[in-house]
Amino acid sequence: MGTPDFIREIRATAGHQLMFLPGVTALVFDDEGRILLGRRADTGKWSVIGGIPEPGEQPAACAVREVYEETGVHCVPERVVLVQTLDPTTYPNGDQCQFMDITMRCRAVGGEACVNDEESLEVGWFSVDALPPLHEFGLFRIKQALLDEPAWFDPTV
Repeated sequence: MGTPDFIREIRATAGHQLMFLPGVTALVFDDEGRILLGRRADTGKWSVIGGIPEPGEQPAACAVREVYEETGVHCVPERVVLVQTLDPTTYPNGDQCQFMDITMRCRAVGGEACVNDEESLEVGWFSVDALPPLHEFGLFRIKQALLDEPAWFDPTV
């Protein structure tokens, strides 16, 4: 994912220290039950769609914006699938981040799936029983989105 300008501005003074950031993942399904995925330009791997909310932006609005920016698809968030604090990660440039991910199940309502920015190499619709290789992050979220259950959270409190 591209680094938002406001994060670059913070990094200018914060350096590489650990930053705790919100993240939003959007699991977009079409009327045929297929899920929208993007093949990331930074890793070359297929992934679910997501990004970082802008300051003051609601998570649902972020999901809608990120999906359109990355794929050209318009969507409507339907429900929160899970909320999870991820393990800290260190990027190749030394920046350290830890994300609290809010994953939403969304319904496609228009647009045409296409590469719509520099973050993706390809985008496409996939049947949930014929997914390309995905990281466990995406697989777990898709599994949770297919269940008719309350939002998942880490039960260790």
